[in-house]
Amino acid sequence: MWEEKNNTLYKKFQFKNFSEAFAFMTRVAMEAEKADHHPKWTNVYNTVEIWLNTHDAGDIITDKDRTLSVKIDTLILLSFPSTKNSSFWERGWGEGQL
Repeated sequence: MWEEKNNTLYKKFQFKNFSEAFAFMTRVAMEAEKADHHPKWTNVYNTVEIWLNTHDAGDIITDKDRTLSVKIDTLILLSFPSTKNSSFWERGWGEGQL
């Protein structure tokens, strides 16, 4: 689940390896570019951390951030179904239960 921290939406994602983490970041980058809304993020080996807020609105959380966070969760669900990173998994939903 995304956490609200210091005027940002924050989430940490863990993958099987660096290649999977980098593939995820590439997909997020494409969605962010389409939305013209770019995250602050870090990547160390198989871990990606993302912070979302809207700079143009004074570095606060806006609907742009919430929309991108849903798109990111959808990417996890569709592209990396074996990970437990998605909000769908956090809510206790599993394969075949959607």
